[in-house]
Amino acid sequence: MSTPDLRRLWVRLAQAAGLVAIGLLALFDLRYSSPSGLTAVLLVLVRAGLAVATVPLWLPVHRPGSRRLPWAALALASASLAVTAVIVIVPDGHFGLGGSWGLAESAGLIGVVFVVARWGAPRLAPAAAVVAGLAVAALPLRSGAESLLVIFGLLQVIAAAGAAGAGLYLRIVAAGRERAIALVRAEQRAEFARDLHDFIAHHVTGIVVQAQGARFVAEQDPQRVIVALEQIERAGAETMASMRRMVGILRNPDAPPDAPLAPLAGVTELAPLLTGFNGAANAPARLHVDGDLTGLPVEVSTSAYRVVMEGLTNTRQHAPDARSVQVAVRRTPDWLLVRVADDGASPRGTPARGHGFGLIGLSERVRALGGTVTAGPGVAGGWVLDAAFPLQVVVLR
Repeated sequence: MSTPDLRRLWVRLAQAAGLVAIGLLALFDLRYSSPSGLTAVLLVLVRAGLAVATVPLWLPVHRPGSRRLPWAALALASASLAVTAVIVIVPDGHFGLGGSWGLAESAGLIGVVFVVARWGAPRLAPAAAVVAGLAVAALPLRSGAESLLVIFGLLQVIAAAGAAGAGLYLRIVAAGRERAIALVRAEQRAEFARDLHDFIAHHVTGIVVQAQGARFVAEQDPQRVIVALEQIERAGAETMASMRRMVGILRNPDAPPDAPLAPLAGVTELAPLLTGFNGAANAPARLHVDGDLTGLPVEVSTSAYRVVMEGLTNTRQHAPDARSVQVAVRRTPDWLLVRVADDGASPRGTPARGHGFGLIGLSERVRALGGTVTAGPGVAGGWVLDAAFPLQVVVLR
C-alpha cells in the first residue's frame, strides 16, 4: 500500500473513532439526563442537535483556507453560547435539568476548534476558534456554578487550546511543506533553464558550423552538402524536441519536479555525442576512458556529460583553428575526473571562454555535487576544461 493510501486509511480510522466517541458520549448524556417537564425535554433535544451539528464541521477534510468553515463554526458556537446563557440566566430549577451538561457537544466543539485552526481562512479562523473555545468553557455552567464545574470548564478550555495548538502545528507543517515543494520546483525549473541553454547552444552551434561548411564545399563536393543538410535536419529536430519538452515544463508550475524533460544522457553516452561533434567540426574529438563508468550516481553521470557537452560547444565557438580535441574521463575509487582540452590558439591572459550562462550554470551544477570545475589556457597551449566529482555525492544547501 502506498503512502497516500496509508494516510487516507488513517484519516478514515480517525473519523470512525471520532464518530464512535461522539456516539458513546451522546448515549452517556441521554442516560444521565433526567429532564422533568416539556421545556427540559426540548432543551435536551436542542443540546443533542448542537452535538450532532458539530459532526459536519469536524468530520470532513476541508480545503485549505476555507471561508465557510469559520463562519459555520461561529454560528454553531454562538448558538451553543446562547443556549448556555439561557440556562444560566433563567432561575435555578426552572428547566428541571440534571446530570450531564452535554459531553458530546463538548467533544464536538473541541473537534471544531481543531479543524478551524487547521483549515480555516487565516482572517476568520482565530475569531472562530476563540468563540468555539468560549462555548466549550461555558458548557459546564449549564449544570451549575459549583467549584467542581468551574474546574471542568477550565479543563475543557485546556483541551480546546490543545486542539487549536495541534491544528495550528499541522497548518504550519503543511505550509512549510508547500513552500519547500515550491522552492524545489523553482530550483528545478532554473536547472531546466540551464539545461535548455546547454542543449540549444550545443545543437545550434553545430547547425551554424555545418551550414558554413556546406557553403564552402557546395561547388567542390555537392555530396558533402547533402550529408551536412541531413545532419542539420537531425540537429534541428533534436533542438526543437528539447525546447518543446523543457519549455513545456518551465511554463507549467504544477508539473512534478521529477517530470522527464529529455533523456538523461550520462557518461556512457559520450561516444554518440563525440560522433555528432566530429561530423560537424574540423577538429576531431577523441575519447579516452580510464575505469568502469557503469554504476555511477545519476547526478554525477549526467553532470559529467554536461561538462563534455559544454567543452565541445566552447571548442566550436571559440577555437575554429583547433586541430584536435581530447576528452578524458577517469574514474578513481573516490572521484570522477573529466577533462576537455583542445589545441586551439589561446594566449595566456585571455578571459575565460564561455563566461555566459553555460559555464556559470555548469559551475553551479558541479559545485552542487561537491565538485570543482576550472577552465583556462592549458600549459602547452589550447584550452582546458577540468571537472572533478566526488563519488560520495554531497549536495550543498
